[in-house]
Amino acid sequence: MTEKLIFELSGEGKRGYTLPKSDLPTQFPEELLPPEVLREYPPELPEVSEVEVVRHFVNLSGLNYHIDKGLYPLGSCTMKYNPKIGERLAILPGFSDLHPYQPECTVQGALKLMYNLEGMLCQITGMDRITLQPAAGAQGELIGLLMIRAYHTKRGNPREKVIIPDSAHGTNPASTYLAGYQAVEVRSNSQGLVDLDELKKLVDEDVSALMLTNPNTLGLFESQIMEIADIVHQAGALLYMDGANMNALLGITRPGDMGFDLVHLNLHKTFSTPHGGGGPGSGPVGVKEELVEFLPLPTIEKGEDGYKFNYDRSHSIGKVQGFYGNFGVMVKAYIYLRMLGAQGLRKVSEGAITNANYLMKNLKDLYYLPYDRFCQHEFVLSGSRQKAKGVRTLDIAKRLLDYGFHPPTVYFPLIVPEALMIEPTETEPKEALDGFIAAMRRIAQESEENPDLVRSAPHTTPVSRLDERKATKDLDVRWKG
Repeated sequence: MTEKLIFELSGEGKRGYTLPKSDLPTQFPEELLPPEVLREYPPELPEVSEVEVVRHFVNLSGLNYHIDKGLYPLGSCTMKYNPKIGERLAILPGFSDLHPYQPECTVQGALKLMYNLEGMLCQITGMDRITLQPAAGAQGELIGLLMIRAYHTKRGNPREKVIIPDSAHGTNPASTYLAGYQAVEVRSNSQGLVDLDELKKLVDEDVSALMLTNPNTLGLFESQIMEIADIVHQAGALLYMDGANMNALLGITRPGDMGFDLVHLNLHKTFSTPHGGGGPGSGPVGVKEELVEFLPLPTIEKGEDGYKFNYDRSHSIGKVQGFYGNFGVMVKAYIYLRMLGAQGLRKVSEGAITNANYLMKNLKDLYYLPYDRFCQHEFVLSGSRQKAKGVRTLDIAKRLLDYGFHPPTVYFPLIVPEALMIEPTETEPKEALDGFIAAMRRIAQESEENPDLVRSAPHTTPVSRLDERKATKDLDVRWKG
C-alpha cells in the first residue's frame, strides 16, 4: 500500500484552516464545562495542510471498488449501475429540504410522488395496494409476515408455521422467527425447484404461508408456480413472494398473476439506488385486496382536497417505520420508472437474463453447473472441480481481486457445495462480461497448473489476504504511532 497513513503525513505546525479573529468575549473551556468532561491531554490529531487532506482521501477513495469502476457479479444483490440523473434530481431543494413534521398542505408534491409511485409498483407487481414505509427488504419481510399473522388472527387462528424452501435467502427464516412463527423447510428437487410432493406433505391447517423467491436464488423460475399457489391456497394459507429477484421479471410477468398474495420489493436493488456500503434502502410491501385492511399506518390517499395520510384503519398492524420511510430512495425509484416506462422496464429484465445466460454458457465447461438449464438474472456455479485440486471457492473469489473484479457471492445458496452465485445485471456491456469470463477461465487454468498461486491470492491489492476469523473476532484499528 503506497498511500501513507494520515498520521505519517502529519508535521508540527501544519494547518489546513485559518479562522478569523473572534469579535466576541473569549471564554476558556474550564470556565464553561465541568472538570469531569475536560481532557487532561489534547487529542492526538494529525497536523496536515488542506491539500494533503484532500489528496490523501482522494487517493484512498481510488482504492475502493465501486460500480463506476467495474463489474459487480454479485448474485441476489443486483448491484447495478444506476443513472446519475436520479442522484441529481433527488437533491433538488424541493425534495431534500423537506421536513417530516411539515403540515400535509405544504408537502403535496411529495405526497403525490409517493402516491403515484405506489400506483406504478402496483401495476408492476399485480398487487392492489402497497406500503412504502419499510426501509429494507428484510423489514418488508417482517411487515408482510405480521400482516399474514393479523389476517389469520382475524379469522380465529394465527397458525404456527411458515414454509420456506431450502434455497431461500437467510432473512426469510429470521423474519419468520421474529414474527412468532416456526420455520419449516421444504426441499428442492433435482431441477432446483420446490419439490411439490414434499410441499404437499408439509402444507396443513397450521401453515400460515409459504415464503417463496421467484425466480429462486439459483436463478431458476419456479415453473410450477400456479400449482404451488393452488396447494397453498387450498389449505387456507397465503403465498408470499420475496421480491429481491424482481430484476428478472419486470414487464414480463407479475407476482399477482402467479397467485402471490403479497410481495416485498427492494427499491434500492431493482429500482435505482446505489446501496453499497450499507444503505439507504427501501422495501415496499404490496398486497392483494384481502390484506389491504392490515397495511401499516398511515396510507397515502387522494381526495378532493389533495393528498393526505390516512390513519383510520382499525385492523392495521400499526406504524412500522419512522415517518414514512426513506423518501430519497422513493424519489430515485420514481425517476427511474418514469424514465424507462413499461417497455424500458421489460428491456431491463431481458438484458439481465441475456447477460446471465451469456456468462453461464461461457463458464460451465470449466466450473461445475449443478442445474444446467436456462437461467433468469443469475446462476450458481460450483467450485467443486477446483476444490478437488486444493483450490476452494474462497480462493477463486480472492484471486478475482487480482484481475480487477469484485467477487460474486460465495457459499450461497447453501444447497450448492462451493457455490459461486453470479449476477451480471443488465447494465454491463459485452466487453465487461468478456473480461470477467477471461478472468474466471484464467483462474480455472491456474487452479490446475499453479494452485498455490490461487490459494495465496490476492497479490496486487493494498492488503493481502487476512485471517478472516481473527479480523472479525480480534479487530484492532487503533493508531500505534
